[in-house]
Amino acid sequence: MFDLIVLGGGPAGYLAGERAGEAGLKTCVIEKMFIGGVCLNEGCIPSKALLYSAKIFDNAAHGEKYGVHVKEISLDHAFVVARKQKVIDTLVGGIRAKLKKLGVTVVEGDGVIQHRTPQGFAVKVGEELYEGRQLLIATGSDPVMPPIEGLREGFDAGFVLTNREVLKLEQVPAEFVVIGGGVIGLEMASYFNSAGAHVTVIEMLDHIAGNTDAEIGKLLQKNYAAKGITFELSAKVVKVGRDCVEFERDGKRISVKADKVLCSIGRRAHTAGIGLENLGVYTERGAVKTDEQMRTNVAGVYAAGDVNGVSMLAHTAYREAEVAVNNILGKKDRMSYEAVPAVIYTNPEVASVGRTEEQLKKDGVNFKAVKLTMKFSGRYVAENEGGDGIMKLLVDADKETVLGVHMIGNYSSEIIISAVIMIEKKMRLSEIKKVIFPHPTVSEIIREAVFAVE
Repeated sequence: MFDLIVLGGGPAGYLAGERAGEAGLKTCVIEKMFIGGVCLNEGCIPSKALLYSAKIFDNAAHGEKYGVHVKEISLDHAFVVARKQKVIDTLVGGIRAKLKKLGVTVVEGDGVIQHRTPQGFAVKVGEELYEGRQLLIATGSDPVMPPIEGLREGFDAGFVLTNREVLKLEQVPAEFVVIGGGVIGLEMASYFNSAGAHVTVIEMLDHIAGNTDAEIGKLLQKNYAAKGITFELSAKVVKVGRDCVEFERDGKRISVKADKVLCSIGRRAHTAGIGLENLGVYTERGAVKTDEQMRTNVAGVYAAGDVNGVSMLAHTAYREAEVAVNNILGKKDRMSYEAVPAVIYTNPEVASVGRTEEQLKKDGVNFKAVKLTMKFSGRYVAENEGGDGIMKLLVDADKETVLGVHMIGNYSSEIIISAVIMIEKKMRLSEIKKVIFPHPTVSEIIREAVFAVE
């Protein structure tokens, strides 16, 4: 009998296992594919390994801007993919070792919730039955495969890819088409563009990057277009052929050539086939419904990560897992989604936290906005020749607290944490002004913006 069974070994699952193990709970983590989940094996980490190689290549290719002249340069895609796997293996090995050290039992196999027991719950893996007093559902999410003509057939033939297959491509396609202009699509578009492919991004909306600040999204698109990426916006994909993708726009049907197609139009919670109906766990739009303690409608059953459909980000999953375990341990804790950062790890980077101008205007909030060029940062100027990055600071005009920070420019992914803390702790401008930022750093742009608020 385990104190806690965790169904799923991704970011929410393995971190829950670690936290529970650290607290002395007898814990079992069940994972059907690989510890680390999509994020570590097929998403966050491997994509960053590829993007970093692309960034080094791009910097070397334009080194003359900094007095560095390179006569011959190439990007070895096969080497990049091999290094990506080495990074994955290192990190997965580290997680496995930590779980083992903490006494957490890791079971490999497809876990299915069976029924209640007198003391808790039963989960079956193969022919084995595992019982636990508490249950945490952390089964993650799956890529959406919409009913587009030829899409499923293309996937079965290896012509259409998801985030899983695209990271294993052994060769760079000459014509690479990305369906969906969200984070995954843009990051892969950026990499394969650097690797030598002609990339076309087809997006149904009239803009890329989803809910990203509109002005920053346009600036990101401008930067991508300058590198040769083609964007087809307000376009509805209607057919995937053997060597092309067809879409409609303004009543016209247009076809673009494709050697490989990446389908990246979103993800959905993985709840099918895991036995939720056997306990009566409530779902909403296919995702497990949870409260701010990460509890489901069934006492003793919790859910964290993509499976609850609230914020499909690994760092959100980490915090949700901690909230769930804390409440299991009897420690009062609650989940807050007010300051969840979002990052697009391309070159340039985009990072944001809090609400956008568009959202604040829609909600009728009285706010002040400050927009500064990143050139207010000395380090940014020194390291980004010709860079056109900007940052926006949105402040509650009445309370003088930060409502949102949005930026485009390298180092944004590392800087955004300071804004996350400001929003989460509801710091007033007067308090932020007393904080000493290191100089010279790009992070000083936030300090500059705070002092620029009227």
